[in-house]
Amino acid sequence: MSKDVSRLVDGWPYDPGEVRARWIAADDGTRKLQLRLDLGVFQMEPEGRPDGTRPRGAASLCDFYVEAERRAPGNVLPDKLDFDACAELQQEVMQYYYRIMAYYALGDYPCVMRDCDHNLDLIDVVSEYALDDEVAWQFMQLYPYMRMMHARAGAETAMADGRFDEAEKLVREGIQDLEGFYEENYEPTNEDGSPVPPPPELDTLRELLGQIARRRPRSEAESLREELARAVELENYEKAAFLRDQLKSLKGLGPRLGAKKRSRPGGREFPT
Repeated sequence: MSKDVSRLVDGWPYDPGEVRARWIAADDGTRKLQLRLDLGVFQMEPEGRPDGTRPRGAASLCDFYVEAERRAPGNVLPDKLDFDACAELQQEVMQYYYRIMAYYALGDYPCVMRDCDHNLDLIDVVSEYALDDEVAWQFMQLYPYMRMMHARAGAETAMADGRFDEAEKLVREGIQDLEGFYEENYEPTNEDGSPVPPPPELDTLRELLGQIARRRPRSEAESLREELARAVELENYEKAAFLRDQLKSLKGLGPRLGAKKRSRPGGREFPT
């Protein structure tokens, strides 16, 4: 059998401006995830470690260290992570990084969030226990991307279910976390005194806020206000008067004062 990978990517060209991923059926009947790269293809397992291994008998190295920390006295690992341990973790974080890219390209946002959570935990472990601060910083620099992707995936999931308030909340929390990270770890100005431009991850989340606003379904009152503004601009005062009356009617449809509060059938209200 030929070992040439060219046939695997035949008809699936690489585009540096677009992340391309696909599902394939493996020879053993299971599904595998593939990511198209410039020199070929990455093939990954959809669950657990992308390479399908179980380091130290755990689902991943991150899981191994998190469990070890949980069992350690005072929930503190007794030993620091040396260069070799951090090198192993760096390999793992990059495996999950590529799978995050693939899942996002396929629109599988819950799996994006799951793998981002894994890498965020891994970054926390290394930043806490790495023997070398420079090595720890190499991992910390991945935090903005992982936090941004987690917020994006959560917002996309919420919007797909029509939960636009939740989507906005998730993005604003992500922005707040990234602003705090940059404030803590970066200088606000360059050496020449010029302001440092916003990091791309922050720009991405701020743009996403605008997308949420545009995709959010408008209420009837919002639609009427927009129509009213257009009618006034076109000096169509008769229509404007009609639309004002419509808005007043909507504002008057609040709960009746003194009305009894109804409980859902078959249930009861619980204290909050």
